[in-house]
Amino acid sequence: MPAVPLSIVIITFNEEANIGRCLEAVRGLSDDVVVVDSFSTDRTVAICQQLGARVVQHAFEGYVQQKNYATAQARHDYVLQLDADEVLTEELRQSIRQATANWQGGGYTLARLTNYCGSWVRHGGWYPDRKLRLYDRRLGRWEGLLLHERYEMQPGQPISALQGDALHYSYTSVEQHVQQLNRFTSIAADELWLRGRRRVTLFHLLLKPWWKFVHGYFFRLGFLDGFAGLSIAVISAWGVFLKFAKLKTKAAA
Repeated sequence: MPAVPLSIVIITFNEEANIGRCLEAVRGLSDDVVVVDSFSTDRTVAICQQLGARVVQHAFEGYVQQKNYATAQARHDYVLQLDADEVLTEELRQSIRQATANWQGGGYTLARLTNYCGSWVRHGGWYPDRKLRLYDRRLGRWEGLLLHERYEMQPGQPISALQGDALHYSYTSVEQHVQQLNRFTSIAADELWLRGRRRVTLFHLLLKPWWKFVHGYFFRLGFLDGFAGLSIAVISAWGVFLKFAKLKTKAAA
């Protein structure tokens, strides 16, 4: 198959701290870089325009809806979707070039290496954290309810793995992690509610958080990541408790 033209799509909201390095890392990969911004109040849009991205503003209705809308704004059918806090390594850039030069199947996954409070996290289930991000938009779409959106290819479409990492700059502080956790657990509880979940027991409130910690910190070797691994394991376990505690209060209301 001959080389295919590539579009790069990114959704943003108040990402002035991240979007610059994300856009710098995709320079030269595509003639169409589109940022769908949900009306940022910081310098996000200005930075995007300075770096040559095409900016489309669209009200945020949910991650699935926003990413499907962004994919539809691409000029080409072959799309690389990135988050604003992700940066392509040179190895991954070369792998993307090779994939678009000889496209095979429906899509490609990439590995994400997360930076947590200044440390790179390689254990605890956080790496390689593969995501389907390079795809032919005619063969799939973004799916999900409120949280954990994912790109779903049509049945039978081959999916390959790209070499190299996307550097994911997640949380710069424990405080930021806890704030995000509070927001995401509220969304997760709402999603469980929409799926018909009503019953919450001590198993959900005690054993599932305990297992989340043990599984991530010991079985998935999170302890090898030092303080970052411990912080992630504890806060993740707390998140499981919060999700079900919020669902229980919702059911009792």
